[in-house]
Amino acid sequence: MTPVKEFGSWSSHCCGMWPYFPDLLERPVPRYTSYPTAAEFTDDVGAVDQIAALDAIAPHADISLYVHIPYCQEICWYCGCNTGAANRSGRISSYLEALEEEIHLIARHLGGRGRIHRIAFGGGSPNAIAPLAFVRLLDRIVTELDAASAEISIELDPRSLDDAWYGVLRQTCVTRASLGVQTLVPRIQKVIGRVQPLAVIEDATRRLRAAGIESLNFDLMYGLPDQHLADLETTLSETLQLAPDRIALFGYAHLPSLLPRQRRIDAGDLPDAHRRFEQAAHGFKVLTGAGYRAIGFDHFALPSDPLATAANQGRLHRNFQGFTDDPADILIGLGASAISQFPGLLVQNEKMAGRYRMLVGAHQLAGRRGVERHAEDHWRGEVIEALLCRGEARMSEDRVSRSRHALEPFIDKGLVRCGPTWIRIMPAGLPYARMIASCFDRFRTFSKGQFSHAV
Repeated sequence: MTPVKEFGSWSSHCCGMWPYFPDLLERPVPRYTSYPTAAEFTDDVGAVDQIAALDAIAPHADISLYVHIPYCQEICWYCGCNTGAANRSGRISSYLEALEEEIHLIARHLGGRGRIHRIAFGGGSPNAIAPLAFVRLLDRIVTELDAASAEISIELDPRSLDDAWYGVLRQTCVTRASLGVQTLVPRIQKVIGRVQPLAVIEDATRRLRAAGIESLNFDLMYGLPDQHLADLETTLSETLQLAPDRIALFGYAHLPSLLPRQRRIDAGDLPDAHRRFEQAAHGFKVLTGAGYRAIGFDHFALPSDPLATAANQGRLHRNFQGFTDDPADILIGLGASAISQFPGLLVQNEKMAGRYRMLVGAHQLAGRRGVERHAEDHWRGEVIEALLCRGEARMSEDRVSRSRHALEPFIDKGLVRCGPTWIRIMPAGLPYARMIASCFDRFRTFSKGQFSHAV
């Protein structure tokens, strides 16, 4: 039995078989898109460390880029992203000018070293900016960083796509896109501040395919206010009719103390923990039953999609975009709040767009917070990634022995098995994967309200 097959068997064996242990789901945990997580970032790390990490990149190192556009045409009440309203053209123009200057600064430090293989535009909503502004920004990246052959992906708000944007996507050879769908039930759309009729999603899907998008993702959510199983079923059924290549089914994280916009959502309307668990299990059952390959707990991909291929071949990874088939060890983040990942360092740019513009406008890199990654962090990060991506982690007998105490609650309930040199998440343990992974997190005395619940 190989780790990949064992992990992959979840999609065919665990539907309807997830036991519910609320005591194991009480403690909020990170999503582990990095290790250490952003919660461990301090201002002891900054631009000086960022420069040193850039200067240490090898000539032929593989590099991915993430470009953050922190603006949306409309602000959704549930959203946890670093974004603001795109209602002042001068502010957006100034931000894009700063982005171009940051690209120039990064290119100067790289000095032609490294090879850019992927460029991901996220937000916010990158299509909150003008299509021609996007073309200019991409041209600056391609020209200054020699990224003409890079694969390009983009997050899109279907409500603000127009003819010009579809044309630009085709002209710039964007091949991967993600649509923020969340729910297709009008009643729930109203209470989360994101009204978008099914016809809008249908039209966007059709036109994105025509524009050359080869891998299309839908972001969906469960645990929304006044959401019931029938509502989730409606969204899933209509999504399956549109056949996106990938689907991310996230649990809504209600953190109004950190995200003031969420105060417009009545916490009394949210489903309780048991109903959330039922919704997650139902979504898993429906999507895997429709032929999607389960990618971890909350992502799904058609068997023909590169993400499913990577999972089948044991090449799945985690980065700040979630599950990915991107093998690059270096991810350079551009824009306000963007995080860069280097072998020995994680560093985040200044979060506030105004201060970010001031820093870059003064010809300074914008790294302001981060954490160094030491050998122990690398080992723990590899174990966490292996558990989340492949369902099994291998280590020395001594490390397995020392891990058993933390894992006992999961072992006792049949969710985890341990061998002499391996730890394996069993099919019934899939919804507890993040909790199990957190047993290897040396920072795991989390404060309540800082992270989302595991389900």
